[in-house]
Parts: sequence; C-alpha cells; structure tokens
Amino acid sequence: MASFIIRRLIASIFVLFAATFLMYLLVSYSGDPLEDLRQSNAPNKAELMEARSKLLNLDVAPPLRYFLWLGGLFRGDFGISIQNQSVNALLGNAITSTLTLVTTATVVAIVLGITVGIVSALRQYTGFDYGVTLMSFLFFSLPIFWVAVLLKQYGAIQMNNWLANPVISIPVIIGLSLLAGLIWMSLLGGHWRRRLIVFGTAAVATGLVATALSVTRWFADPTIGIVVFAFLAVGIAFGVTAISVGLRNRKALYASLIVAAIGIALYFPMMNFLLNGMTLPIFLLYAAIALVVSGVIGWFLGKPDRGPVVRTTMIVGLLVGGLIALDKYMSYWAAYSASSRVRGRPIATVGASTPGLGGNFWVQGIDLFTHLLLPTIAIILISFASYTRYSRASLLEVMNQDYIRTARAKGLTQRTVVVRHAFRNALIPITTIIAFDIGALIGGAVITEKVFGWTGMGSLFVNALGAHDPNPVMAFFVVTGTLAVVFNLIADLVYAALDPRIKVG
Repeated sequence: MASFIIRRLIASIFVLFAATFLMYLLVSYSGDPLEDLRQSNAPNKAELMEARSKLLNLDVAPPLRYFLWLGGLFRGDFGISIQNQSVNALLGNAITSTLTLVTTATVVAIVLGITVGIVSALRQYTGFDYGVTLMSFLFFSLPIFWVAVLLKQYGAIQMNNWLANPVISIPVIIGLSLLAGLIWMSLLGGHWRRRLIVFGTAAVATGLVATALSVTRWFADPTIGIVVFAFLAVGIAFGVTAISVGLRNRKALYASLIVAAIGIALYFPMMNFLLNGMTLPIFLLYAAIALVVSGVIGWFLGKPDRGPVVRTTMIVGLLVGGLIALDKYMSYWAAYSASSRVRGRPIATVGASTPGLGGNFWVQGIDLFTHLLLPTIAIILISFASYTRYSRASLLEVMNQDYIRTARAKGLTQRTVVVRHAFRNALIPITTIIAFDIGALIGGAVITEKVFGWTGMGSLFVNALGAHDPNPVMAFFVVTGTLAVVFNLIADLVYAALDPRIKVG
C-alpha cells in the first residue's frame, strides 16, 4: 500500500510539473498583460508599463519566466497579480467561497442522488422509476445559466413576494396533496388496493399539514416545537435503525430510542439556555459531545455486536441534535427577515452574505443559508441527475450477480441483501464519478458563481484569464490539478476498501 501511494505521488508530481509548464506557456502567449495600459491615455503610461513589466518579469522569456514562478511556488508564494495584489490572498478568499458553496451542494447531491437511484433500482419499471428517469434526464439537459435565472425569478423574487403573506391557496394544497399521493403510491408499490390506500392516506395527510401551515402562517415565523420534535426524534430512531441494522436488532432499536429520549428531555434546556451565546467552537463541541454520548450508549447496550449498534446510535444522536439546532435557527427567522438590511426579502439572489448585517451566531447562520440556497439548488439539480442514473445502473448490475442470488437463497432479508451485499459493490463505479466531480467542482462552478455573484475559484480563473494575468491562472491550475490527483488516488484506495478482491500494490 505504501509503495503504491509513493509511486503514484511521484508520477503525479512529474505530470503536474509538465502540465504547469505547458499551461504557463499557453497563458503567457495567449495575450498581452500590458494591453490595457497600451490603450490608456494616462500621461505616465510608459512608467506604468515599465512597473508592471518588472512586477511580472515580462522582460524574461516565458520558458525562463516559468522557472522564476516555480521558485516562488516552492516558497509558497503564487506571485503578484496585475493589480499588484497578492495571489495568495486572492486564492484564499476564492477557495473559502467556493468550498462553502460546493461542499454543501456536493454532499447533498451525492446523498440525495445515490438514495433516489437505489430506490429507483429497487422499484424498477414502476411509476416512481419512470418519474425519476424523466426528471434525471430533464435536469441533466437543462443549461445551468437558464436554471440559475429561473431560480432567481421564482425561487427568490416570487418567493419573497409570497413570504410577505405566506398563505397557501386551496388549488395549491390540492395539487400538493395529489402529487404527494402519487409519489408515495409509486414508491411503496403493491397491489391496487394497497396503492389506493397509500395514495389516499398520503394525500389527506399532506393536505392537512399544508392547511395547518397556511392557517398558522408558519412560514412567517417557523418553529418545530416539542410535540413535533418528539415525534420526529422517535421516527429518526426507528428509521435509522431500520436502514442500518434492521428493526429485528432490538438492542440497536432500544439504544436509539434512549438517545431520542435524551434529546427530547434536553429540548427545553438546549433551546432556552445551552444554545444561547453560541459560537462555532462551542457548536462543534456540542456536536462532538452528542456523538460521544450516543456512541457510549450504543457501546453499553450493543454487546456483543457493538459496532453496528454504536454506528446506529451515533447517527441518531447527530440527527436529533441537528434537529434541535434547526429549531433554534428557526426561532431567529422572523427577526432576521424583519431586519433593516433584509427588509422582508430573506431569499438572497446575489453575493455570499448580507453587508453590514451583524447579529449573533444563529442570525449569521440563517444569512449564510439564504445566500447558499439558490446556487446550491442549481448545482444539485445538475449533479443529482448523473448520480441518480449511475447509482441505478450500478445497483441493477450488481443485483443480477450470482452472490446476490446466493444471499437471497440463504434466507437473508431484502434489507440485508441490499445494504450489506449489493450496495457496497454498487459504490465502486460511483466512487470514480464522485472523485472526478469533486475535483472539478472545487475548481469553481463558473456560470453559477457569475449568475449569483459569488467570487470563488471560477470567477478568479475567468477574470484572470480575461485580463491575461498569468499568476492567478496558474494558482487556480495548481490547486485544481493537485486536487484532481489527490482525489483520484483516494478513489483507488476506496476501491480496495470496498472490494477486497481489488489489490492496491
């Protein structure tokens, strides 16, 4: 393993050197960094041109200038931009902005895409499968700039108008109810009588919930409340246990219910006292404590099969704690929306934050969420399509293998066959797609960043390329190239972890 990693890293270093040399020459010969000054009417134009030439070493031939740039790179210095700004500072700001945007979108797209793809494969040739296939191809074919513009129009402008008086009309309630009924009916399947019962139950439940949200004007001042929180916490305990180890594992179920009960008992102390005066380190500390306490409960109750039980209780603890944090965020929604900087239009369309907003940890978190919402949805819609199709195809291929038939012949449950046997091997081709996508997305979602006014890696690259500014372009190339190499190496190692038949050596 160690020799494989060393060989791959050495080969990758030589590839990066060759690629950066070629890229530097292409950027240097693609345009004149002095073009804007040559067209200027400034009286000191000659002095400005000479100063920029010395700043960027333009008096040195590009092949030799590359080695000057490479020497600075070895010292951790990406150089100076045309505007006499440190490229290190520009790169740091761009990476922070892009990671904030891309990390959220990528994680949600991966989890949602793989989950929907697996369910679609298990419900092959049903209405749900056909619907997912249609939506996947639709999202995949949509131009990202068009999706972004539509999101700004209907996801921000029209939504902000509706939030001023958040009443759900009767036709919308009826439409939502019918849509929910169709989705649950196609998802659960079964004979026609069961389908009709599921359809009716889901439609009525959705209609009642939508009516209650409209009557109480919930979207103007949202909250979860102790009753709904308790119901959701118990539901999380049952749901996570069912997926992780199965409800037949009573030790895992009881441990998860204990974790949920602790969360319910701590709801009021957390909401009224412990979450006040919050900072990011304290928030992370609370999350770590929730994981540790949940893991300890699983450890004591999970004997002798402790590993799966600990995993289950830790997931339940994290989700229940996250639900409490979500309710605390909601408690500040009305104050955030009514602030002088937001002025009743909370869904943002431009930038990464509201200038001069101020506020505590929770208000700043809501502000970050409202600015992330639309660009994240835009990226998710495009990425979701590919993850869904690859997950479906991969799982269908695995489900036809001989060892899957053997597992079923042994009497294993459907959950065990899918989760423990099929899903792990189905992840192997998906790992390749995820590795390539993460490396590419960290390079910046150029169009999305432009439409929503995010100054990330994509904007840094495009602006520098348009200004014939070589140093920011090379900084972008080094970061994205290095990440591509690293994530491909990680993908190779994940292959070996997922499938013992694959040897890394």
